[in-house]
Parts: sequence; C-alpha cells; structure tokens
Amino acid sequence: MKFGYFLNQNNRHLKKPFYEVVQEGRDIAEYCDQNGWHSIWTTEHHFGHEGFEVCPNPGLMSVDLAARTKQIRLGQAANIVTFYHPLRLAEDLAMLDHMSGGRLEVAVGRGIYPRETINLNPLADVANQEQNQEIFEETVEIMRRAWSQEYFEFQGKHYQFPHPGVKFDHAMSPPEEHFQDPETKEIRKLALVPRTLQQPTPPMWQVIDSPRSIKFSAQNNLNGMFWIPPTDSMVPRFEMYQEEASKARGTDVPYGHGLALVRDMFVTETMAEAEKLAGGGIIDYLKWVCHYRGLGNHVFPGETLEQTAGKLDLLSYEWLHPRNLLFGTPDYIAEKIHEMKEKLNLQHLLVWSNFPGVEHEAVMNSVKLFTQEVMPQFAEDAPAVAAAD
Repeated sequence: MKFGYFLNQNNRHLKKPFYEVVQEGRDIAEYCDQNGWHSIWTTEHHFGHEGFEVCPNPGLMSVDLAARTKQIRLGQAANIVTFYHPLRLAEDLAMLDHMSGGRLEVAVGRGIYPRETINLNPLADVANQEQNQEIFEETVEIMRRAWSQEYFEFQGKHYQFPHPGVKFDHAMSPPEEHFQDPETKEIRKLALVPRTLQQPTPPMWQVIDSPRSIKFSAQNNLNGMFWIPPTDSMVPRFEMYQEEASKARGTDVPYGHGLALVRDMFVTETMAEAEKLAGGGIIDYLKWVCHYRGLGNHVFPGETLEQTAGKLDLLSYEWLHPRNLLFGTPDYIAEKIHEMKEKLNLQHLLVWSNFPGVEHEAVMNSVKLFTQEVMPQFAEDAPAVAAAD
C-alpha cells in the first residue's frame, strides 16, 4: 500500500500569519519525504476568510514543496480545472513536472462552492451543472493532448485551439504542414513548451463520488480519489469503477486498482486523547463541508438517516467515529486499514490530520506516530520506513 499525506491547509481559530500556515505545510512535507511516504497532496479553495481550506493555488504550493523535498511525489487534490484557461494550467503543471524531476501527480476537479465558481469563471458556475461538466471534460482532454502530442489541436463547444484564422509568418519559423498551412500561413496546430517530463502524461486522478463522476473517470482512464463514505459503502463504488474501467479498456482491471481513498487521521497513545486533541477540529471542519454535502455520504449500506430539524443535527464525534475516522491508537488505526485492504484491495491511502484549530505540534506528533507505528505494519507492500524526529 502507498501512503500519501493530504495537506488540506486551514487557519481557523488560531488565526496565524499566512506564512506560518505555509511553513507548517513545509514541515509536514519534509518529514514525510524523509520517512517513506509516497506522496503529498495540496488542495485548492478560494475566498475562505472563515479559515477553512485556505490554499488557493495547489500548483504553486507544490512548487515550493518540490524545492524542499527529494523523492516524495507532489499531487494536487485537486486542481479545479474549470477555473483556469486550459493551456495556462497545462503549461504551469508541465513546468512543475520538470522542476520536481518528474514527481508530479495531477488530480482534477470541477468545483463545488458557488461563491468560488461564479466569481472565478461564470461559465463554470455550479448552478449550471451540465455546462460546468462540459468545460471540465474539454479542459481535461486539452491538457492531455497538449502534454502528449508534439503538435496538438482541439475543437470543442467551449474551446478551440488554435484559434481559427490566426496567421503566423516569420522567417525563423518556416511554415511546415504539420502545424501550419504553408500557403495561407494559418496555424493548424500548437505546441506546448514544455510538455511534461513524464510522458505521455503524469499520473492523472479525478476526485469522485457520484455515479456520473465514477463512470467518467473510469471510462476516460483517470484514477479515482474518494473521501467520505464508510468502508462497506465504498465497495459498490469500487466495483462500479472496476466494471466501467474494464469495459472501456477492453481488459480486466483488477478490483481496487487505480483508486485512492482519503481518510481523516489522528494517531495518539489512547483513544480518548485523539478525541480530546482533534475531535473538535474534525467536527468543526465537517460542519463547514457538509453544509453543502449533507450527511448522506456517511451512511452505512442500507442505513436510513434519522429525520431531524437540521440536516447536520446528527453530526457528532460519537456518530462519526465508527463510520470513517482513523482516530485513536496505532493498533486501532492499523486494524481499520487492514479492513480497507481486505474489503477494497486498497492500493493508495491518503490521510490528513492538520484539522482547524489543532496545534501544529500535535499534528506533527500524530504524523510521526503514524509513520513509526502504523506504516511498518504494512511493510510487506510499502517502502521501508526509517523513523526520524
């Protein structure tokens, strides 16, 4: 199993200068890089004055971490691609792949918060789900073509590259038929410079949960990344991905392959200490996130949620813990991971512990305890871990 750290940066309650938030992310990345972790994943959200999810540029954060690490892979979970010009994003990520020595992992998403989508790209407003999906799909395809083809073109509903009718006539760029009409000088194709170091593309992921997103990622050769549902509720989702990927690729895709699961994690010496130090932080965060999502993704198979006056009334540490939290002792957490391996054939586990309001020292202690006492229990399918302070 490959272990990754999900660096979802927050600045709630403690209200630190932002450079301290950045430095704390560096601390985690440098430790994980030196101690056998496979990857670290930065996130993207905007306008978060409340202190939740305060990193607006996962690519730029990844560049900083690339300069401070040597071997850990650098992912973004996710680049919200509907917010960007497709070619600028493709260029930026290709630069990152070269600057990191080919350590780039790319996850893509569509965006979920209305105040982000409407203000960053009105055409991708989540109020118009179909158009948002169209822009997402076109952007992903453009990025792939730009990275993998020496000269590329794209004609879609929302984007056309190169722009029609553009002529380029320069003695130092002789007209050649593979990118230009030699007589009219009209550009037929473009060349991205640089293309990614990893060819044809870096590993590509999609943050998924709904049947539509599961099917799209499977059918379009994107790895899938899940988060909230309990392990038993993940089984049909993993089965759907396997079935759709196998049909699309014309070969049997092994169950669990191409998929990652994100879990909220806090390791301490006792079960009570985990709740004391980080229980309030994760509940605070989920009240923020589930305002939009509700609690439906947290249910066990066949479970019906109790009807309450408010949609988040059920949310408590006691209600949440048995569903999906890796909170507690190293042995408890290892047992839960073994269960995920058994039921999901899980290949990639991403964990995060820097919850809102939790002191950085406590976060680092948890990361170290996970590294030193949980990861070695999976040494048969993970790199050897040399613990360091």
